[in-house]
Amino acid sequence: MSISVFDLFKVGVGPSSSHTVGPMRAAAQFVETLRSRDQLERVARIEVQLHGSLSATGVGHGTDKATILGLMGELPETIDPAIIDPCIEELLESQTLLLDNRIAVPFVWVRDMQWHDAPLPYHPNAMRLIAYGHRDELYRNVYYSVGGGFVVDEVEAARDPLLEDESLRLPYEFNTADELLALCRMHKMRISELMMANECALRSETQVRRGLWRIWEVMNECIDNGLTHEGVLPGGLNVKRRAKRLHARLLDVESSKSIITSTFSAMDWVNLFALAVNEENAAGGRMVTAPTNGAAGIIPAVLSYYMKFQEDAREEDVVDFLLTAASVGILCKKNASISGAEVGCQGEVGSACAMAAAGLAELMGATPEQVENAAEIGLEHNLGLTCDPIGGLVQIPCIERNAIASVKAINAAQMAMCGDGDHFVSLDKAIRTMRDTGRDMQDKYKETSKGGLAVNAIEC
Repeated sequence: MSISVFDLFKVGVGPSSSHTVGPMRAAAQFVETLRSRDQLERVARIEVQLHGSLSATGVGHGTDKATILGLMGELPETIDPAIIDPCIEELLESQTLLLDNRIAVPFVWVRDMQWHDAPLPYHPNAMRLIAYGHRDELYRNVYYSVGGGFVVDEVEAARDPLLEDESLRLPYEFNTADELLALCRMHKMRISELMMANECALRSETQVRRGLWRIWEVMNECIDNGLTHEGVLPGGLNVKRRAKRLHARLLDVESSKSIITSTFSAMDWVNLFALAVNEENAAGGRMVTAPTNGAAGIIPAVLSYYMKFQEDAREEDVVDFLLTAASVGILCKKNASISGAEVGCQGEVGSACAMAAAGLAELMGATPEQVENAAEIGLEHNLGLTCDPIGGLVQIPCIERNAIASVKAINAAQMAMCGDGDHFVSLDKAIRTMRDTGRDMQDKYKETSKGGLAVNAIEC
């Protein structure tokens, strides 16, 4: 299975890559299939069935809204977040869905938007879409949102991922960290160089660099928006935005006599960047999956930290950071999961922390072995992390958790740089442990809001 850096870093909207971005993309794919079958004009009714985790926390994540917008032909990377609520309000009032943004189809919300606790076989994040004609069923398919905005349908889910098109194979294909390190040693390449070579098998180097710079621009825009907006986040928990207030305090750091402020101010900036991104994500704003929405603040925060405080930081550093981070994300996705609904938050925040640590170590001049060590430290110390969002919203504990993990990633990179890359627990073993821990973890701790903080923090 070949995974590109642009599969892991995708422009989208909040609050969730698996529960918002994925369902929107799946619904748009469903419409495209109807179009290719010349059945769009024959549709008289659409039925949406949300299963498992998509049902359990779908309201808080806006899964229902995202699915509707996908059926209207919208895509996560291009949709204007400002149109989402007005479109849904218009549909509820008119009870009419504008399929593909042009075909009016009756849509009665209480009848056609269905919620089912029971999961479907392949993955906890499942949805079934059914198109009916006036007399018969036209087409149905099951889609699984497997984390990070990745979507597979029923046929793809049943397919052996090892049986892929040979024409898509990369020049330096790797499935484990050991294989990645062996390739780096054999070809005398840094991890970022090897990743660039792989990406250039899919597109030109110019396209890679422009694409990654665009990803960085959106990350920066997300941070800037988070520093501008204030007030209360949507969803009913009355969580107040803090980024703008923290930013003002940091700009006035001279007035503070706190030992933490005076000696740890750089980490305050890291916290700020992470909070800004995740507050924007929670508000449904434009952002980048990195590798998921729930963990989207970590990589931008660490990269922003480097670009702000490293005097000779340059555009090439952004590219090298994201390429190196992606190599770790690829390993996590291939050998475990980046889905909170599958392995808990260790798969989201843990993977993102490992990715950010690796990217920063690469920019600090680390050897491939030190980069691997940094990633392992970042992941190891997030193992067992549950996904228990209060109210099914990506707010508590998610926003603060991104800030904490961002600082942890920097520490992991620094610790790895103090050694020579030789360490006891390999990244492969840490990833395998994340996979096994996720399998053993009870479902109530995997993005269902049925356990942990989600129930203990709220009086029943």
